[in-house]
Amino acid sequence: MSVLSRLLSVIILLVTLPCFGQKKVSATLIDSINNEPINGATIQCTNSTCNCSCVSETSGRFEMNCRDCRFLKITHTGYQSFIVPIEQLLKTPGTLRLQPFAGSLNEIIVTASRGEKIKRTEAPIAIGLISTASIHETKAQSADQLLNKVSGVNMVNLGNEQHQMSIRQPMTTKSLFLYLEDGIPVRTTGLFNHNALLEMNLAATKKIEVIKGPSSSLYGSEAIGGVVNFISIAPTPVPVLKISLQGNNIGYKRGDLQTSFQSGKWGFAISGYYADKRNSFMEYTDFHKGTVTVRADYNFSSTTQLQNSYTLTDYYSDMRSGIDSVSFATRRFFNPQTFTYRNVKAQRFRSTLLHNWNDNSNSSLSVVLRKNSIGQNPAYRIKEDYRKVNGVWKGNKTLAHGEINESSFRSLAIISQHKHRFQWKNAEMIGGLSADLSPSSYAASYIRIHKDTVAGKYDSYQSTDSTLTNYKTTINNYATYLQFAFEPAKGLRLVGSLRYDLFHYKFINNLTPSSFSGAADTSTNFKRLSPKIGFTYNPNKRIGFFANYSEGFVPPQVTELFTGVKVPYLQPSIFKNYEIGGWMEWLPGKLSADFSIYQLKGSNEIVNVRLDDGSFANQNSGRTSHKGIEVGINTTPVKNLQLRTSASYSKHLFEEYVEKGVSYNGREMNNAPRWLINAEAWYRPAFLKGFRIGTELQVVGPYFVDPKNTARYQGYTVWHLRAGYRYKAIETWIHLLNAGDRYYSNITSKSSFGYSYQLADQRSLNVGMSIDLGSLLKNN
Repeated sequence: MSVLSRLLSVIILLVTLPCFGQKKVSATLIDSINNEPINGATIQCTNSTCNCSCVSETSGRFEMNCRDCRFLKITHTGYQSFIVPIEQLLKTPGTLRLQPFAGSLNEIIVTASRGEKIKRTEAPIAIGLISTASIHETKAQSADQLLNKVSGVNMVNLGNEQHQMSIRQPMTTKSLFLYLEDGIPVRTTGLFNHNALLEMNLAATKKIEVIKGPSSSLYGSEAIGGVVNFISIAPTPVPVLKISLQGNNIGYKRGDLQTSFQSGKWGFAISGYYADKRNSFMEYTDFHKGTVTVRADYNFSSTTQLQNSYTLTDYYSDMRSGIDSVSFATRRFFNPQTFTYRNVKAQRFRSTLLHNWNDNSNSSLSVVLRKNSIGQNPAYRIKEDYRKVNGVWKGNKTLAHGEINESSFRSLAIISQHKHRFQWKNAEMIGGLSADLSPSSYAASYIRIHKDTVAGKYDSYQSTDSTLTNYKTTINNYATYLQFAFEPAKGLRLVGSLRYDLFHYKFINNLTPSSFSGAADTSTNFKRLSPKIGFTYNPNKRIGFFANYSEGFVPPQVTELFTGVKVPYLQPSIFKNYEIGGWMEWLPGKLSADFSIYQLKGSNEIVNVRLDDGSFANQNSGRTSHKGIEVGINTTPVKNLQLRTSASYSKHLFEEYVEKGVSYNGREMNNAPRWLINAEAWYRPAFLKGFRIGTELQVVGPYFVDPKNTARYQGYTVWHLRAGYRYKAIETWIHLLNAGDRYYSNITSKSSFGYSYQLADQRSLNVGMSIDLGSLLKNN
């Protein structure tokens, strides 16, 4: 051996000597908030002379051999990195808790690729994230308190978790939004209900993702204004048993239960809550809701897993109507309804088999069962008998007309999906097939209502044997979709997706067909090919851009297509979206921002028009235009102080819209505020570990309250204060919502009958406490 070779051998030996005589260190990484395992975290030795490193497994566990490494550095996207001494792991291997980092541009998302994890910066879409940390600190009583943090989102609170939605659309009850639970639609297509989120279990939600704009190329119909995906809590390696209680000064009370554990190859998670409100500031607004989600996962092996989830929801609420302008101006907390209600019973079961064929290929098969019923004595169906007819007031002032109705459906859905990664250009392909079979029924009976004209209340009603509507439908949806992505150049990623949907509606009318009871027995088919193409370009780790073109569609809902017509003739509404956006990070962990600019055009929109015989019917005759810009900014100007701002400016126009014989072409759409702003600040002082205090500002700008643009509502600005403290296994919090006691309406509208205001809640003081019995018992 030459002198040079010997010298090189000695140098290599000296450099690598610290890595010999290795010691085995191990631990399990979990999320500090929800105790879920963290997969894919990188663990590295901080000693520059030794390249010891590994990645955590699906269970969150890692195991590594080291020598003379004094510290390990642990990093993972979306979490704060930290350094742990080797000696600590040698003495007590146990678990390590990672703190989520809010506002990271590289957070992992799943909705953009149908359950497959990708970085946010790899998706050519505008997407908003509600993190686990945000859900934990907000302690939301209803979903709007979370979703309104996302730029461009305005979920309208109608009281008792009832709601309307606005994402790149006016505040509306139309079927322009798709709600998912773990990537599966909560309800079946064709039976949209604007109150669908009543059926969600916030106690079982660990994260929420909001795709803004059409996503029909992956998720099908109704994914127009946006897709909201509630991602549920999974079983945890660390046993959890947490009980929470909270209440406020306006009649609201709630109790939560969350437990999770693993036993052998099984993992279980149970989450639920019971909420009750009575004797609030407005009369006849009581409600209660009980919901529970049970999840049971079985690991056949490291490559095969079976996930099972069952959710049960039982909901009842008094149904209030809006108050008139006199009551609103005089601040009279008045409800003219004394007997109207909404009663919801919903069940969902999902079983998903996941299998990884190898590092580049995986498949999933999901079976979904749904059972749902909504019974109502609806306030919005009450009609006065005393009204103007040809300019003359006629009828009985003490008489009104209403109905009691019930709609129900059952569903069987099967969804299969496969993903494959290729060596060429970092390409990947996702494809799938789905079938959703959903028989449904609807029945409505007439009721005679007595009105107390002195008090201005509908005080009683009498049931009759008069059936207004009674029909059954079968809605079958068959679909196939494909998405392909690749990187033709460094930093540039192209993504294209295409979905084909076929709908078959079969309608059976149990009554004699008429312009009120509905159409004759019939079958109708709809089909649509929905494309999407886009790209992301990231020249470096701190800046990126995206653009996309997408199309979305909405088939007519059953109630639009068959109810109140003799001959159904409606086509799907079509929407085309053009969008650009980007993200940037000036100071890592200190200042980041994202933005999106969009133009969404709708055609064949379903509108209500006057026919030659004086009656009204739904027809395809509308075109609308929606333009806007959305901006989100996250900053940490000083340690322990976090600021977030979400803002949007939009304009929604009728391009071609006729309603009841009146043209609204060129006018702004009603209930469409141009400005939406949500800003939040949190301070977590280092001198008081476990304490947090924050404030949130919500601004909804002025908007027209009617399509004729004759009147405007000034909008509102409301702010909240929140504080919490956690000491070991016990956490307490106090929230002052509507801290300025602003008097305002969540949504205001105007019709020929006058103004209608939906009163927002008064200032409320919410106090709560939770205890993690699992952690408490472990520490003892």
